[in-house]
Amino acid sequence: MPVNVGTVDRVIRIILAIALGYFAHGTSGVLSVVLWVVAVVLLITGAIGRCGIYAIFGLHTCPRHVGDTDHN
Repeated sequence: MPVNVGTVDRVIRIILAIALGYFAHGTSGVLSVVLWVVAVVLLITGAIGRCGIYAIFGLHTCPRHVGDTDHN
């Protein structure tokens, strides 16, 4: 799967992941689990630059390069 998450999007995802992890640490129960799961998903997608949901819908937030055949 090609990279489809741009730099700004990646930074926002990582910042949100840290914030959600902080709030998840202060809660308990189902809310805590949901916040941790969302935080981990955001952290992983931000770190690797790939988002499965973006791929399903054909979205890209990264700049396109001339001759790049990975983008639709």
